[in-house]
Amino acid sequence: MVALATHLQMMAAYNGWANRRLYGAAAALPDPAWRQPAGVFFGSLHGTLNHLLATDRIWLRRLTGEGEAPSRLDAILFEERDALRAAREAEDARLCGYVAGLSDTDLAASFEYATTRGQPQRQPRWQALVHLFNHQTHHRGQAHACLTRLGVAEPASLDLLVMQREQASQRAP
Repeated sequence: MVALATHLQMMAAYNGWANRRLYGAAAALPDPAWRQPAGVFFGSLHGTLNHLLATDRIWLRRLTGEGEAPSRLDAILFEERDALRAAREAEDARLCGYVAGLSDTDLAASFEYATTRGQPQRQPRWQALVHLFNHQTHHRGQAHACLTRLGVAEPASLDLLVMQREQASQRAP
């Protein structure tokens, strides 16, 4: 059986891999398309990707007590695409580093935080991380749909299995 810490390390690596692929596909869009309303919860590809960065910063602040965290889920942290991408890459590296330092015992331990509405919460660390990765996947799916609607021909697959196969082929003799 695989340890929970190992599984979450894989999910952190996948999160960064999928974000790099998504931002790579989005680079082909002209700026007006990047900001065009696309019928998703945070309005546009720009809004959706800012939301994902905002929520990751919120969760990492809760988990670590460090880093900047916006007070709103719809915060636009970066207007410029390149700055948003650089911040996303830095946050993905921070998340991978954080998860790499956790043992199964650390993951089972509960922590306390307040929601964005100020409601106190307490839950095991592993549950918050599973939520974070699931939340990323949910909104990356919306962003992927935005790319399709905006005319990006066959955006790169974001399937976890694709990353696993790529890693296996790199290890193969």
